[in-house]
Amino acid sequence: MSLANKILMIEDDPYVADLVEINLKDFGYEMDRASDGLAGLKKFQERDYALVILDLMLPKLDGLEVCKRMRAENRYTPILMLTAKAEELDKVLGLELGADDYLTKPFSVRELTARIKALFRRMEADREKTDKKDKTTELIFAELRISLEKRKVTLAEQPVELTAKEFDLLARFASHPGRAYSRQELLDLVWGHQFDGYDHTVNSHINRLRSKIEKNPADPKFIQTVWGVGYRFVEPEELD
Repeated sequence: MSLANKILMIEDDPYVADLVEINLKDFGYEMDRASDGLAGLKKFQERDYALVILDLMLPKLDGLEVCKRMRAENRYTPILMLTAKAEELDKVLGLELGADDYLTKPFSVRELTARIKALFRRMEADREKTDKKDKTTELIFAELRISLEKRKVTLAEQPVELTAKEFDLLARFASHPGRAYSRQELLDLVWGHQFDGYDHTVNSHINRLRSKIEKNPADPKFIQTVWGVGYRFVEPEELD
């Protein structure tokens, strides 16, 4: 069974889970299911999946906590979060914890499969970009080292613990030193176009990144503010 087609769905509504599973099989996907957060997390920890479809409202362990614990694992799997219309705050929290996309209930199976295919296309494009970077898998800026392949960061040889989105944001910056990005550009490039209007998500991630990699977050050396534009990452020669 190909990992590329294996999806884990954590959903306590059997009608929704049945409907999704039947339709995803028609598109060539295979699915594991769990009806509560703890069981879903256990399945996730026991095997690899190409994607996790995660409901927010779950018994035993809610979707936000499941997402947080999944992102604490030393591997990356895209997460598509299912939310209800009234869960705007939880939706934002889910994105900040590392969910890659969200879908609001009720949804059509056609929209769900379109989102899944878009996530897989994005992952494949990211892999191709990484493969083309002439084997450069480590970026070094003074005492800061970023391993793109291993998704690990060290500062003065000490490991820095980052969430999935914090790493994605740092990798985007460090791969293009000197380039100024607006908040909307970062939102589009790191989170995806569907998150238009969540500028505060970028700001909170920048603040958390600075608190983890800057000696003085109030006077940042690596991630600099470009007033009237957004943010830029320092160029290596500026650190000399």
